[in-house]
Amino acid sequence: MPKKILIVDDNVDSRELVVKILKHSGYQTVEAVDGEDALEKAVEERPDLILMDRSLPKIDGYEVTRRLKNQKALKDTPIVALTAHAMRGDREKALEAGCEGYISKPINVRALPEQVKAYLQGKRERSLGG
Repeated sequence: MPKKILIVDDNVDSRELVVKILKHSGYQTVEAVDGEDALEKAVEERPDLILMDRSLPKIDGYEVTRRLKNQKALKDTPIVALTAHAMRGDREKALEAGCEGYISKPINVRALPEQVKAYLQGKRERSLGG
């Protein structure tokens, strides 16, 4: 059975690109368009991995991450920040919020499937060399 990835991004073009890449790589995908949608879909769908944009309507990605990590059923689900905000300190903020790692936009089409595979196998940000 394919691994299920929840992609949380309010930017439709970015979200569709990630979905296309992951489906082509054999993953099942679920989409959420804002923070509230992400909380609902995570509980309903129980994904194997969550790719979480930082800047979301209603509830930002870091707050959604904190809330999900406080839920017993989802606390061990890896969450990876997926964001265009590659500013100094953003990586640290993502890790502090509970993210296992950080992937910068624009998405590297060739690297994304391997990055997802690594996070699914339990490798954390520090072991991936950033």
